[in-house]
Amino acid sequence: MKDLEKTVAVLRAGGVVLLPTDTVYGLAARPDDEAAVERLFALKGRPRAVNLPVMVGDVADLELLGVEMNEGAWRLARSRFVPGALTLVLGFREGGRRAAWLEGREEVAVRLPDDAFLLAVLRETGPLLVTSANRHGRGTPLEAREASLELAGVPDLVVEGGRGREIPSTVVNCRREPPVIERHGAVPAADIEKITRL
Repeated sequence: MKDLEKTVAVLRAGGVVLLPTDTVYGLAARPDDEAAVERLFALKGRPRAVNLPVMVGDVADLELLGVEMNEGAWRLARSRFVPGALTLVLGFREGGRRAAWLEGREEVAVRLPDDAFLLAVLRETGPLLVTSANRHGRGTPLEAREASLELAGVPDLVVEGGRGREIPSTVVNCRREPPVIERHGAVPAADIEKITRL
């Protein structure tokens, strides 16, 4: 629990944390702290035009984001792969309210991870920007120390979590009907098709 308290404290203070997820190691920051977001982009060397994915601690948190959930999105969100290595690309409800840090975006990639530690963090902090802990365009190292050394700077906190997985989450664009896989990953395409077949 010590790591949990420290991680939450660093994130609330505007820090960037390198931590384990249920797939690859990730870099996390509060989305409503512009300085933290800038630092996260700088650590990755990622262009600001490339949006960052969001992690939530509960499916109910999707309401806070103001996203549009069509039938395909709900089928996936209620499937056995959530929580898990499944990222949903969602649009926003027309005329609906959304978090200020999502203004100007047409879509957001959201994931509910299957990792007890990260879920505990998310339940304390609310939604976080979490992206793979690697330099932009490169593969993600499987060890926390290796990932930290590859970045363009030093995160405010590094949380060890053993060896990460090599396969990232499967990304599914739910703005399309039926949903379309944008990145093949841990959840097989055949399973996605079975779930979303209307």
